[in-house]
Order: sequence, then structure tokens, then C-alpha cells
Amino acid sequence: LDVNPAGVFVEVVLHVATLLAVVVVYRRRLLELLLGAARREADPWRYLALLALATLPAAAVGLLFQQQIERAFDAPALTGAMLLVTGLLLWSTRYARSERVALQPRWAGALGIGVAQAFAILPGISRSGATITAGLWSRLRGDRAAEFSFLMSIPAILGAAILELDEMTASVRDVGTLPLLLGFAAALVSGVTAIYLLLWLTRLRRFYAFAYYVWLVGGLFLIFLASRA
Repeated sequence: LDVNPAGVFVEVVLHVATLLAVVVVYRRRLLELLLGAARREADPWRYLALLALATLPAAAVGLLFQQQIERAFDAPALTGAMLLVTGLLLWSTRYARSERVALQPRWAGALGIGVAQAFAILPGISRSGATITAGLWSRLRGDRAAEFSFLMSIPAILGAAILELDEMTASVRDVGTLPLLLGFAAALVSGVTAIYLLLWLTRLRRFYAFAYYVWLVGGLFLIFLASRA
């Protein structure tokens, strides 16, 4: 495969910006978990173990089916169809149990959220959308479902960045300092904004409202592809 080193370099920078957005929003929670783990407290260790369990399905799928996944990204129609599926997932949360009170998932729930993240490797499936949906269906409170989703994204984002580093031979000079800084800043600001927006909607129990946007984008994309056929 022909790889554009500059393009990969930009992707790594954007991954780092996205990761930083999660750290900025959840800095207190991360510090609480790390300090608690350092003090050998049971609850932080259990939560970290749940996060580790939830990362396993995506890691396994990514390693076992790497070539098939890469081919899937060459199928634009699949991306459009999966956007519509993402909309259905989001819409389904409207019918999730109203008595969502759990503050952290059980082991089976964490594994289910991890399976949702593995499914989100497909193009067009929103990672946060799929994992928060799984969290809500496992009776997690809305803000806690979002928290678990974004915290479990940290190893996933780091892993993606590390894998892309293997293909990267570009330097800042190849891309340009200003475009990189602008892209990094835009990704950071939009990432923080998106997380707070998701948290707001989950607290209002209106997470399903994102379905309209995803259906619109997916429908327009499929119409565009059909017009070019």
C-alpha cells in the first residue's frame, strides 16, 4: 500500500489532540483513579480493570482482521450504510430503561461496551455513539456511560497513534508548523466541545437526538454516491 507520510503525521497529531481533549475534560477523574490506584484502593483498581477488559475486544478484532478492516475503508457505500446504523443505535437509547442508576458497569456490561467499540472499528460507526449506547442499555447513568466511553478511548487512541507512527517518516517541516498547530487546536477545541455536548445530552436523556444528524449525513452521503454512479 502507498502511504502518505505527511498525511499519517497529521493523523497522529490529530489523535494526540483528541486524546488531550479527553484528558482535559476528565482530568479530575483520571487523577482520582491514578491516586487511588497508587494507594491500592479497591474501587479505582476495579474501575481500571473494567476499562482494561473493555479495550480487549477492539484490540483483538484490530489485530485479527486488520486487512479486512482496511478494505472496508475502501467501500464508501458501506460507510454511508453504517452511518444509518449508527443513527439506529443512537435512537434505540430512547427506549433504554429509564431507571439508569449504575455508576459503573458490571464485568459483563464492560465487556459489552468493549464489543460495541470493536464494532465501531467499521467505517461510519461512531465509537462514542456505540459505546455510550451500550453503556445506557447496561443501565449506566448517562454521564457515567459517557465517562466510561471516553476513558476507554484513551488506550484505543494511543494504540492507533502508535500503529501510525510505524508508517510515519514525515517531519514538521514536511507539513508546516502553522497548519499543524491550527489542526491541533481545532481538534482539541472541537473535541472538548463535543464531549461537553454529549454530557449535556446524556444528562437530559436526549442522547438519541444525535440520530437525526447522523441519519442526515448518512442519507446525503448515499445520495451523493448514487448520483455519481
